[in-house]
Amino acid sequence: MSLVNWRTINVDALDPESAANFDLTSLTPALAPVSLSDVQQLSTQVRQLLRGGDAEGALRGALENAPYGGDERGKEAHLATVIEVLQSIRQSEMSPILSRIYQSEGGSEVLDTLMKYLMDCHRYKGMSQGAHGSSGKSMSPTPTGFSQAQSRNVGSDTGGQGMSVLLSWHEKLVETAGPGSIVRVMTDRRTV
Repeated sequence: MSLVNWRTINVDALDPESAANFDLTSLTPALAPVSLSDVQQLSTQVRQLLRGGDAEGALRGALENAPYGGDERGKEAHLATVIEVLQSIRQSEMSPILSRIYQSEGGSEVLDTLMKYLMDCHRYKGMSQGAHGSSGKSMSPTPTGFSQAQSRNVGSDTGGQGMSVLLSWHEKLVETAGPGSIVRVMTDRRTV
């Protein structure tokens, strides 16, 4: 009779209804690929709207055309554009702009996309990137799944101001769209 260490058997592999045997790719919708040049072209159009004084149009254009199918470089370039638009809008204009977007057709989805940029909990992109792409805090994942801060630029006021703007947007967005936006973002498998 052989001795088997029962603690080493992966019982999930034996259960056909286990999550370990479920194809997770079926949960992610098929995304059209987006090239870096497409992202750069959109960025130019958004900046033109911004220079023309149409901050709401620039924000809406950037959020409606999020490059879900883009590579990391394209997503980072688009993030920089979104942050630039957010930082260019005065705090007194945040709530009115968010309310108008929310009340328009498809507004809830647009605001959920904004929440993705603000929350991006997995990689801390939005909060770690200060104004003009300077990094205030660098996060690195560990094998446990938790992240640890590697460096902090305490003397830099720019990174703190950038984070303050993003936190203000987050607060106004939750006031407008409600906490359901956070839940939808956390359950959506598409990343920005």
